[in-house]
Amino acid sequence: MKKLLFDIMMPLLPKNDLSHAVGKFVHKPLPGALGRKSVEWFAKYYNINLDEAEHPITHYKTIGDLFIRKLKAGVRPIGEGVVHCADAMINEAGPIQDLTLIQAKGKLYTVNELVGGGPYTDVFEGGAFATYYLCPTDYHRVHSPVDGEILWLNHLPGKMWPVNDWSVNSIENLFGINERVALVIQTPKGKVALVMVAATNVGNMSMTVDETISTKYRPKNRKPLQKSYSPPLPIKRGDEVGIFHMGSTVVMLFEKGVLPVDPISMKNKVTRMGASVTGETP
Repeated sequence: MKKLLFDIMMPLLPKNDLSHAVGKFVHKPLPGALGRKSVEWFAKYYNINLDEAEHPITHYKTIGDLFIRKLKAGVRPIGEGVVHCADAMINEAGPIQDLTLIQAKGKLYTVNELVGGGPYTDVFEGGAFATYYLCPTDYHRVHSPVDGEILWLNHLPGKMWPVNDWSVNSIENLFGINERVALVIQTPKGKVALVMVAATNVGNMSMTVDETISTKYRPKNRKPLQKSYSPPLPIKRGDEVGIFHMGSTVVMLFEKGVLPVDPISMKNKVTRMGASVTGETP
């Protein structure tokens, strides 16, 4: 019965407006002890590792502040080669064939749908992909998995479907219709695309690499915004790329020859930002 109600109600909810409202609420300071208790409750409920946080819990005035916390310097040594971009669970991973990706069993979508077209779609044929799902417990800043230069970015306004199991298994082309920001990085071995995908209750995504890009609520007639960087923006593995102001998903695309492991071996792995995808420690 619970699942049936969810199936009926979710398509009817004003998800974009709801996400905007929740985003504002979690970043709104509450008065006195109520504010402090709400942050403490959130940290306890989601079992957040406060030992890694940059500041003690008393520093964070809102749930939103805690959600986008930075880490203490040095708690995440950056590994060798390609590293994981986020704390997450890799729900899907595999080869890219016919420029097609797996969303879930029986659900496929294309590289073009994910990145919104642009000049680099075809380079990922024969490469690999990995889908990182971030839950509320996770650290919610996204980092570069490689050394290189950012060539291009595409901000694609869209829906705010949740990215939970129900949506991944029910909504066609979920990662191609939700709001997202895609960027392409040139490395010595080939190109890498990093796509941050928004979701219900993700009040905002902001891009550290380009502070002019933000997904804050704006009129519904927004258009995609593509940017080519000349000169390209240099970036090192472990550098911060962007911030989820609530939880969501990152889809990584790797040109053939860039990822040093079989992508299928990455599926269902729990990851820590900065750890080498080969499992090697720095």
